[in-house]
Amino acid sequence: QVQLVESGGGLVQAGGSLRLSCAASGSIRRINAMGWYRQVPGKQRELVAVISSGGSTNYADSAKGRFTISRDNAKNTVYLQMNSLKPEDTAVYYCNANVVARILPDDYWGQGTQVTVSS
Repeated sequence: QVQLVESGGGLVQAGGSLRLSCAASGSIRRINAMGWYRQVPGKQRELVAVISSGGSTNYADSAKGRFTISRDNAKNTVYLQMNSLKPEDTAVYYCNANVVARILPDDYWGQGTQVTVSS
């Protein structure tokens, strides 16, 4: 069993910053890619940023230049530093990890953390 626990969401004014954290725990042999997604009501969940086990990153166009994803492999934790936040960044942010618990990798999700950016 693998659990992902997110923290760091909240309410911030436009132009402000937030840092999200997501810690993975449980029966983990190896974590491959980790990432952040977001979802607003009535829309599909969308990728924000992803980071490989080796540190390679990929960002959605909306996140480039403002958000930074990083990870601490020793702590099985991924972070998302969000700067210059805009009202359109308001969403529930979900952590995702591709984890090898036994033999084959599988995707796991956190419970989500609300980010609200006021104008």
